[in-house]
Amino acid sequence: MTKTIPQTLISGADARGVEHTDPDPEVPERASGPRRYSASYKAQILDEYEGLDKAGKGALLRREGLYTSLISEWRKQRDRGAMAELAKPAGRPGIDPRDREVARLRQRVTDLEAELDTRKKVIEVQGKLSALLEQLATDSAATKRGETR
Repeated sequence: MTKTIPQTLISGADARGVEHTDPDPEVPERASGPRRYSASYKAQILDEYEGLDKAGKGALLRREGLYTSLISEWRKQRDRGAMAELAKPAGRPGIDPRDREVARLRQRVTDLEAELDTRKKVIEVQGKLSALLEQLATDSAATKRGETR
């Protein structure tokens, strides 16, 4: 006994005439780098999360693409300083422009002092060379006149 497959099923359509397509196997591209969350978003998620049961919490985390560790950290931030802490950007704080300018000027002073030392040494060597040449000139003038040392 041989079974035959209707042509409509082979072409990708079922008996009702609905076309079947395979799902797109390509994974959508995600944004590069870490995600950034605003203070209002964090507060909104915390409020929503704390009002749900266990299954609802899991559904919220999956829907938003979050982890429980983020929720824990956001709670700590909220408890330490409410919205001000939630709004604080992650990472090291920026350098004060005045401190940056002071550091730049200090480096410039150090560079100029080193250059000044070099120039002082050059002037000192030039002075010694001038004295030596003067001494040689006077010695040669004395020998030309017949004087000996």
